[in-house]
Amino acid sequence: MDTGHDVLSRKAEDLAALATRIRAWGEELGFGGIGISDVALEGVEEGLAAWLAAGFHGSMDYMEKHGTKRTRPAELVAGTRRVISVRMDYLSAAAAHACEVLADRSLAYVSRYALGRDYHKVLRQRLQKLADRISAAAPHGYRVFTDSAPVMEVALAEKAGLGWRGKHSLLLSREAGSFFFLGEIYTDLELPVDAPRSGHCGSCRACIDACPTGAIVAPYRVDARRCISYLTIELHGAIPEVYRPMIGNRVYGCDDCQWICPWNRFAGQASVSDFTPRNGLDRIKLLELFNWTPQIFNERMAGSPIFRIGYERWMRNLAVGLGNAPSSAEVVRALQSRRDDQSWLVREHVAWALERHGALRCGMSWQ
Repeated sequence: MDTGHDVLSRKAEDLAALATRIRAWGEELGFGGIGISDVALEGVEEGLAAWLAAGFHGSMDYMEKHGTKRTRPAELVAGTRRVISVRMDYLSAAAAHACEVLADRSLAYVSRYALGRDYHKVLRQRLQKLADRISAAAPHGYRVFTDSAPVMEVALAEKAGLGWRGKHSLLLSREAGSFFFLGEIYTDLELPVDAPRSGHCGSCRACIDACPTGAIVAPYRVDARRCISYLTIELHGAIPEVYRPMIGNRVYGCDDCQWICPWNRFAGQASVSDFTPRNGLDRIKLLELFNWTPQIFNERMAGSPIFRIGYERWMRNLAVGLGNAPSSAEVVRALQSRRDDQSWLVREHVAWALERHGALRCGMSWQ
């Protein structure tokens, strides 16, 4: 019986057999798709340089810190010859319907990828198991990545045949839509590569038209400075006032460009329980979250991707959500209770929200 632990030679036929086994092992680990690519990404360097030159990365300085290591895998990990790209679906059947949450402005909308356990840990652990299993069959030099290093993961996944880059800049798959995470194994094994797939967006511009802030400034070109995911997650300072009303009740990320995409009729459900919603985050009142103390935040968000933005930015986002919520005495009282918050960031956004409800900075009661 083939146990997967026999040592293979590096002959082409043996590497082809290993690639087949890698796909089977990946499926056992919960990955929805696996593809293999070479490391030639020179074709994307010009586009990345132009995007950075336009300032579309905003305050995400890490996007330009590593030079060509991002587009030349062998410079990041010496000896890399192939990249094994994987995808893992994250939509949970247990989650409340997103459209219902977005329509009720008293509720907080959290991007569907962040409802459960931190995907960095989930994917990294499973990628490590896959890499270890490969090593048992064919010892190799490798590193695993999950959105944790200068890696062009969409370009690599596209090259590996897992899908094509949609006009919203995310990877799209005919079989799985776009609600999935990506991860990579950089390896020195010269595995056979998969063929890229053609794109199937055609003349559709649904994602462009659906973006609440107009962040998709052209097909395949996103100005992160306008993107709600950037504004609520990556941005450390004050959210520009012009975008606050457009954010609505989205307090962590935004999925609008994905929900509107016709290909997400085929989006798969998560195959692991890690992405099941925790703490009722799929359908929870803004006011309930706004009443959390730092201690409650730390306890309940431990192990969640939301934990990394910290309590201060979380409260900033919730203040914006309450500023866009239906007016009520309860909402105004909650905002007024944090009018003198020790954080200038929270105070500034609370003041804006109070003004939205007709309550003045001086503290006059809402009528």
